[in-house]
This record gives sequence, C-alpha cells and structure tokens, in this order.
Amino acid sequence: MLKSIPATDTGARYSPEEWAIRVDLAAAYRLVAHFHWDDLVFTHITARVPGPEHHFLINPYGMMFDEITASSLVKIDLQGNKVGDSPWPINPAGFTIHSAIHAARHDVECVLHTHTLNGVAVSAQKNGVLPLSQQSIFVLGNLAYHDYEGVALRDDEKPRLVADMGKKNFMMLRNHGLLTVGRSVAEAFQLMYTFEATCAIQIRAQAGGGALIPVRQDIIDTAMEQARMVSNNQGPHLLVWPGLLRRLDRIDSSYRN
Repeated sequence: MLKSIPATDTGARYSPEEWAIRVDLAAAYRLVAHFHWDDLVFTHITARVPGPEHHFLINPYGMMFDEITASSLVKIDLQGNKVGDSPWPINPAGFTIHSAIHAARHDVECVLHTHTLNGVAVSAQKNGVLPLSQQSIFVLGNLAYHDYEGVALRDDEKPRLVADMGKKNFMMLRNHGLLTVGRSVAEAFQLMYTFEATCAIQIRAQAGGGALIPVRQDIIDTAMEQARMVSNNQGPHLLVWPGLLRRLDRIDSSYRN
C-alpha cells in the first residue's frame, strides 16, 4: 500500500490550489464508496489541476476507493503520461474517457463516472431516463447519450464521445453506466447523486408493475429555474458539499492525508 504523506507535509510538494483539489477529489472517491457506487476499482473520477499545464488527477489503479487519499492520487497529462513519482498505474479506459472530455470541455474541472447497478440497468433501456420523479426533471433537460462501443480503450472513440456530450453535464453511456461533469468536484458529485437517484427510482417504479405517471414537459422545461430557487440562488452542490465533508470527517478523515 502506498504510504500517504501527512497533510502537514504537503506544502513543499503541492501548491495550495492543487492540494485543495486533491482533498476534494479524494473525498469524492470516499463518498462514492460510502454510497456503494463503486465497482471494485473499475470506475474513475478525475479533476483538473489548476495551472496552464493541462494536468489532471486520477485514481491509483488497484487502490480501493475507500483507501484513496489526497496524496495518493496520480497526476497525468492529456497523453496519459504520469507527472511526478507514483508507483501506481492508471486505468487505460479511465484515461480514454476522461482525457477526451477534459481536452474538449474547458468549462469542466471534474469528470465522474460510475457503473452502478441502477445506472447500468437504465442505460440498457431503449428509452433511457424517463420523466418519473422530481429528481428526473433536473437530469432530463441536460442529458446526453453515447452508444456502447466496447470497453473504452480506443482513441478513435473520443471524437464521437465528445460530439455526443456537447455541452451537457449528464451523460448516459449506453449499456455501461453514468457520467457527470462539473465546474468543481462538489458539483460533479452532487449531479451524480441526482442522476443515481433518478435511475434507482425509475427501476423501482418499473418493478412495481403498475401504470406509471410521467412528469409534464412544461415542468421539465423549468427545472433549472426551480433548482435555482430551491437552492437559494446557489448551486445545490454549495449547500451539500460542506456537510458531506463533515460526514466523511466523522467516519474517517484520512482522505485528507
């Protein structure tokens, strides 16, 4: 196991801006494990490192998500080369998907991808996300789809992935899982929480076997305004992220190392 350096020793190795991103990204990995969204070691969350170099952080491939710490995250460039010393490899599929989005979406700091049972189940349905819940209205107006092309290992898939995503912040990878992007780690995580809840509710509603009541399109069309109002003119992530960090600190604060 990689020995993490204490938080008090990080000043010499990382800028304060990079260290803050590392702590938030490590927290996101721990939260994914906490909510049981992880798939052993086979999904990924990345975050852009502040600065002109176009570097980003990814999980050490082989470390469980509840083991990841701020200092254990691997820094790489857009060609997949490690920047700095790390004994850990990276997931090549994680690099393909995430590097494509980071290269194309300069408005995005964080890309979060999961293989949850609920998410994959809905991604295998021809009609995808259905307007069945309050959660779904915040997804449907900002949702893209990308068809399955096998494990994401080939560079020639990148242009199709980027074109399908466009400027959306939610993407359903058909037969594969869920993906969100955000201007911060906090935003990408909060969007994934809503996406995962949308899929879980849909699967449970369908399993009930009764007739389903769709949400009206005019309600979906005003979802962004409703989100603004319900979050007191803040992004919802700004309301929930500090509390999520406090929860993690109560459970195990070692993600900060």
